[in-house]
Amino acid sequence: MKKEQRKRIVDRHRDSLLRHGYHPNALYWSSREIQELRFEVLAGIGIKSGDALLDVGCGFGDFKRWFERQGGELKYTGIDLSPDLLAEAEKRHPDAEFLCGDLFDMDFAEQSFDWVILSGALNEQLGDKGKYARRVIKRMFALCRKGVAFNLLDARHLNAHDLQSHQPEEMLAWCRGLCPDATLHDAYLKNDFTIHMRR
Repeated sequence: MKKEQRKRIVDRHRDSLLRHGYHPNALYWSSREIQELRFEVLAGIGIKSGDALLDVGCGFGDFKRWFERQGGELKYTGIDLSPDLLAEAEKRHPDAEFLCGDLFDMDFAEQSFDWVILSGALNEQLGDKGKYARRVIKRMFALCRKGVAFNLLDARHLNAHDLQSHQPEEMLAWCRGLCPDATLHDAYLKNDFTIHMRR
């Protein structure tokens, strides 16, 4: 990701946090219900209490909050470009680890985590026809012991030039080139889809 693209994302989240405070709207989710519906689909890959999880583009660490409300605990690591969002996340989750930067800034060893997830963090339009998204997914898969779950915007139902969307079947076929056990989930929201990749 280019320096100016990173700066744009950081600035947008700083402004959004000032306007909305600790709320899903600060992360550009339309509601907590929509945010948590996506979490439920991500967790459906098989995430269990006690697992080590990396959340890419973690925002406030809300996946951890949601998972704990379901009765589970995670060895949780979150990374995000926004230092402002992470400052709030650290206050809310002092028992988690938060790192500021891009996934490619991090020096994690391969298979460092049971699961690697990503929710909404690849929606920024970068003008690269999804190349950055595929690089991120490939790196996520290298870092997992059990699997990867991520969501993307569905190009079949979204015509927004300022957001990056993808064709679900094309992305699924690409993921199966990395991991034969990849499945598509697209029945939960009209403009969104999730892919699970299991080792």
